[in-house]
Amino acid sequence: MAEPKTKPTDVAPQDFLAAVEPARRRDEGLVLADIFREVTGAEPVMWGPTIVGYGEYRYISPANPRTRGHWPKTGFSPRKSKLSLYGLKDLPRGAALLPALGKYTEGAGCVYVTKLADIDLQVLRELIAIAFSRGDDPEPA
Repeated sequence: MAEPKTKPTDVAPQDFLAAVEPARRRDEGLVLADIFREVTGAEPVMWGPTIVGYGEYRYISPANPRTRGHWPKTGFSPRKSKLSLYGLKDLPRGAALLPALGKYTEGAGCVYVTKLADIDLQVLRELIAIAFSRGDDPEPA
């Protein structure tokens, strides 16, 4: 089984966020860090070089139950073009609430936001709480 490429690192999330460019993304990343910490009560951990993650769960691939790993319950990455938000649509309650977030687009496992001013931060807080409630994937029958 292949080793997952994205896993926790020893890099301090504060150091990563302080170095984010452009400055607007850095500022939005710091706001997101405050919101995620407030909602989850968890300390952030860097996953790979660019994902600030909160919590952790064990996943089992539905397509291949031998493919397993760990992933943050929720998190974000302040990328140059968009903010990537993780875990918000993974659970049915989150997927149902997502349309109330505001202006966003979706990728395979994340939600992309161009700027924080485009979304409802109270809805974001609710989505983070839902994502953080996620448990480990159950063993296949």
